[in-house]
Amino acid sequence: MDMKSRLEVCVDSVESALIAQAGGADRLEVCANLIIGGTTPGVSQFKQIREACGIELNVLVRPRFGDFLYTEAEFKMLREDILMFRDLGADGIVAGCLTADGGLDGKRMEELRKCAGSLTFTLHRAFDVCKDPYGTLEQAVCLGIDTILTSGQASVCTEGTEVLKKLIAQAGDRIEILAGGGVNAEVIRRMRKAANAASFHLSGKRAVNSGMIYRKQGVNMGVPGFSEYHILRTDKEEIEKARQALDEK
Repeated sequence: MDMKSRLEVCVDSVESALIAQAGGADRLEVCANLIIGGTTPGVSQFKQIREACGIELNVLVRPRFGDFLYTEAEFKMLREDILMFRDLGADGIVAGCLTADGGLDGKRMEELRKCAGSLTFTLHRAFDVCKDPYGTLEQAVCLGIDTILTSGQASVCTEGTEVLKKLIAQAGDRIEILAGGGVNAEVIRRMRKAANAASFHLSGKRAVNSGMIYRKQGVNMGVPGFSEYHILRTDKEEIEKARQALDEK
């Protein structure tokens, strides 16, 4: 496995994907609905990003917001979506399933890993709400998972520094630990020293003002407290700063 440093940017639009690539991302995690943590992207969205971007594209496969205990119908969606995105030219898959008691669902994860075939496979932040992160890391290695995206079982990675440090030491060169959650340039500098982290995941997003001139007031269709007339989009300057921080000696 190539354990060099890596900057991964999660994006939920074609526009953000192009900005992230121009800002210096090594890899993109393509998803939809970043405002709720990300869900499976649309087919047309992925195809347009695949056509426009020349860097690696990992696809988040997550059928809904919320926990990672999936029904049979939802698990069937996971399997079918992985096969579909593999055929559409994805480089990697990002997914995760847990059991009701907080363990990694080894049987289901093994099946998803097989569906991904030769694609790389990232266990996403379902890892951060599992019961035993150190045992789950070993389970992930045995399943042939390539990367674990984690904040160190905290809301943001700076609060999970000690856990991340232990995970990175335990992982060695067997599996990539991708630090995520509240990442920016300063966090990268801090976590490189404090946890020996080398790979980072961020969105670098900001709220962009809508182009709408007429704005109906008092009607909310989505997340309470978030204006219908703001769009979340990757900020090129934030990605460039992160790239610079990661490249510093």
